[in-house]
Amino acid sequence: MKEAQGFIRVRGQVQGVGFRPFVWQLAREMGLRGRVWNDAEGVAIEAWGEGLDRFAVALRSRAPLLARVDAVEVSALAGEAPAGFEIVETRGRGAETRVTPDAATCPDCAAEVRGQGRRAGYAFTNCTHCGPRFSILRGLPYDRAQTTMSAFAICADCAAEYADPGDRRFHAQPIACPTCGPRLWYEVGEAEVEGDPIALAVAELRRGGVVAVKGLGGVHLACDAANPAALALLRGRKRRPSKPFALMGCEADLARVAVLVEADLVLLRDPAAPVVLVASRGVLPEGVAPGMASLGVMLPYTPLHHLLLEAFGSVLVMTSGNLSGEPQVVDNAEARDKLAGFADGFLMHDRDIARRLDDSVERAVPRMVLRRARGRVPGVLPLPPGFPARPVLAVGGQMKGAVCLVKQGQALLGHHLGDLTDALSVEEFHRALADYAALFDHRPAVVACDLHPGYAATRAAEAMGLPVMRVQHHHAHLAACLGDNLWPLDGGPVAAIVLDGLGLGSDGTIWGGEVLLGDYRGAERVAHLAPAPLPGGDAASRQPWRNAVMRLDQAGLPALADRLFAGHPLAPLRAAAAKGVNAPLSSSAGRLFDAVAACLGLVTGAQSYEGEAAMRLEALAGPEGPGYAFGPGLDPAPMFCALSADLAAGVPAAVISARFHDGLAQAFADVALGLVGQGRAKAVALSGGCLQNARLHRALVAALDGVPVLLHRQVPANDGGLALGQALVALARESAEAAPRGLETC
Repeated sequence: MKEAQGFIRVRGQVQGVGFRPFVWQLAREMGLRGRVWNDAEGVAIEAWGEGLDRFAVALRSRAPLLARVDAVEVSALAGEAPAGFEIVETRGRGAETRVTPDAATCPDCAAEVRGQGRRAGYAFTNCTHCGPRFSILRGLPYDRAQTTMSAFAICADCAAEYADPGDRRFHAQPIACPTCGPRLWYEVGEAEVEGDPIALAVAELRRGGVVAVKGLGGVHLACDAANPAALALLRGRKRRPSKPFALMGCEADLARVAVLVEADLVLLRDPAAPVVLVASRGVLPEGVAPGMASLGVMLPYTPLHHLLLEAFGSVLVMTSGNLSGEPQVVDNAEARDKLAGFADGFLMHDRDIARRLDDSVERAVPRMVLRRARGRVPGVLPLPPGFPARPVLAVGGQMKGAVCLVKQGQALLGHHLGDLTDALSVEEFHRALADYAALFDHRPAVVACDLHPGYAATRAAEAMGLPVMRVQHHHAHLAACLGDNLWPLDGGPVAAIVLDGLGLGSDGTIWGGEVLLGDYRGAERVAHLAPAPLPGGDAASRQPWRNAVMRLDQAGLPALADRLFAGHPLAPLRAAAAKGVNAPLSSSAGRLFDAVAACLGLVTGAQSYEGEAAMRLEALAGPEGPGYAFGPGLDPAPMFCALSADLAAGVPAAVISARFHDGLAQAFADVALGLVGQGRAKAVALSGGCLQNARLHRALVAALDGVPVLLHRQVPANDGGLALGQALVALARESAEAAPRGLETC
């Protein structure tokens, strides 16, 4: 009887994750002969022997931890079987396979660093299950020569591990040891200091100093999170008066400063090792996160971080090494040049960072991604059913820049690039466009962008010489939420509650608090917050009191505005608004949050960072309960009248904040519920930057009880997810199906 034989193609995130040694071990276990190799499409296998079907199933069901198997395809194979099963060299070049994101140090490597072997105390220990990937990658296929590790020649001991299919470092491209790998040192004033680098850095941190720590995707600034003077020093040097700092600590240390529920721990321990927003215990100084009830915490995710945290013995601030608003510093020369005035010492190494990757920021309960970056990118997302596989590029918006590439039925939503109002962030945006195009061999047929002609991303799209698809800002939010939930192309219309800061509407006005009815191809604006002027234009986004004056005046409460904001130039503000001079009307939910926060005195002047007023208002909010009523047409005037009465009655600010959150949620939910009840919508989608507010998120979900609700889970609800939505809208409009009748295309 002729033995079974077959060619097996495995597609997905299968390179740089130990997949070939896994295949080798599995084949030996099942008594198969053949060979396995990497190529431009993923992993290829030729196999002879009984049980090929069982083998193919196990390739998916027993895949390595970091692998993501999209498909296992089996086809006919001719030829003679080799004597055994072997791993052969990579064949061909190209970029048809997925790239593995950087992964946190695995337990085996962490134990090795703490042990007595040749990698004891070595800050760059890694294996096929952990370590740098995307941050060191320069080209595909993923081989050492295509990474920044190419500068380090492998020693004999590492070479033996690298060549042994039974070793967990078999073909681990960043493999290294103290003999042959990157080196760590501590320097002050651009001069290396003799001694143990970790001990020197810890000594400075314990003195209350600031240390620049070169990590995986960039340089952090670290200080003692329990030292008020150190926090004040870092804030003064970084010019960051109140924006919360991220924290890093060992699990037991984090549990002493934050309330960690099981879902938090699961997310913290994920190989992506994101910053996770958790409830604060209130034991750290106010300077860590002024006015906040939550902390952003992460576990050490490289051996260097493990060594530093274990030697320090407590929680450290670990914030981006940059001047506020600028991109994170990544290389040694740049660190010395830009951070000399920030840091008292530098913990440096000589492994180059191929691309700057900020830390991802996420929440476990309710599940949400606020910033998609290190550890998540370049992980891809499947396209929902019914979408064509045409290559598309989408460039996102102005804030929280990110690009999206669609190729082979998958969407690659790129890493966080910052706000494109900053010139250096714009440079990063253009660098990312070129980087992704080259790395993934992407040749788009169309480029999608925002309607706003002044956005840097829109201007870039228009300069590419490709057909341009302009997508309304809030329609893109709707589509991103649908895509995050794999809503089919022809899944039918949904009611989308889209609450954010500002976005240019299809009617030329500024939107920001909408209920849309539609799908990927088009959407109709069926309801929105009653608009109010934005006096001073962009100044209204920076200074919440401006929005409060306009909303109070609309509610017939100018005397309250006069009393609350007596120190501000109210007369010229009102005159400009009355004449419509630099005071465009807007339905922005973000500015409504600002107005309420200003009425409660949470931010009296200008915000020191984007969203400060709204975040303080969220942190203040008390338990859920009946909320303030809004008027017909989602008019907040009755809400402000009730708020005014509560202020006069001395109602606590926490109660007022809660009543605002719950009233806003109920008002929008009622509109969406009506659309579902009328049969016009099949579900409700929640999107926009305001949905980062966990208090509002919970209130909306509770108010929508009984109907299907679509929530963001892998894609940011904020503008970091816009590019995915733009790409899906472009693909939907390019599809053979005609747009549904009765829907006005945004």
